[in-house]
Amino acid sequence: MRLDAAFGLVTELRLGLVGGLWPTILAIWHAPSLLFQPLEISRIFMAQVWDIYGNSVDEAGRDVKNGLITPHAYGIVLDLGAGHGHTVNYLDHSRVTKYVAVEPNVHMHAELRRTASAAGYSEDAGTLLILPCGAEDLSTILSHLPAPHPPVDTLISVLTICSIPSPQSTISALVTEVLKPGGQILFYEHVLSERQDVVWWQRFWTPLWGIVFNGCQLDRPSHRWIEDVGGWVQGEGGVWGKEGETEEHLFWHRVGRFVKA
Repeated sequence: MRLDAAFGLVTELRLGLVGGLWPTILAIWHAPSLLFQPLEISRIFMAQVWDIYGNSVDEAGRDVKNGLITPHAYGIVLDLGAGHGHTVNYLDHSRVTKYVAVEPNVHMHAELRRTASAAGYSEDAGTLLILPCGAEDLSTILSHLPAPHPPVDTLISVLTICSIPSPQSTISALVTEVLKPGGQILFYEHVLSERQDVVWWQRFWTPLWGIVFNGCQLDRPSHRWIEDVGGWVQGEGGVWGKEGETEEHLFWHRVGRFVKA
């Protein structure tokens, strides 16, 4: 693997640290009790980082999401790790009845709400629901969604499985308990490479990357975990790559759609 590819994420690490560190230090200065709340510090830091990276990350995946989300998403849509709500811009408003944004970082909710509102979704109209929990908190998710259960038509994960706790059991539970029969999962994730030299570097960088970027892991085979859940309609959907992406990319992406039998 070329060294420039192996060290390509150093710039992102540096920018993330520079962009997020000072606002986080100021937050701790104004509220010293944060020193005893490491998770809250991480979320404050990540919110600052996402202010820097969110739009460019969205732009980098625009073509993928236009081809994956826009033509397929319908009904009640559950967006895992919604961030600033970029996914809502790819929804066809005539086919989507409710946008449910699962985002545990409450520091991102104001921007998420603004993005959804600009796209025509609001809490007052009953077309927007923002849940301050993680994808793994199924009881909270289900308690806010209408019966009968499972309630969701379209489950969307965009660059989220990389950081959720217990990802295999969480994915399985979401598909089993949240996704309707006949419903679909749409995903766009950076995953474990199929090249062993790239895998070595993904695993080398993951501990540091995860500290800076709120637990994000570079070496998860998320696409395989979704496929392995099983119970999918045969011959509909599947997994494919991101057009134009080189095999040496540390952020090797897989895109997919599966329909629940």
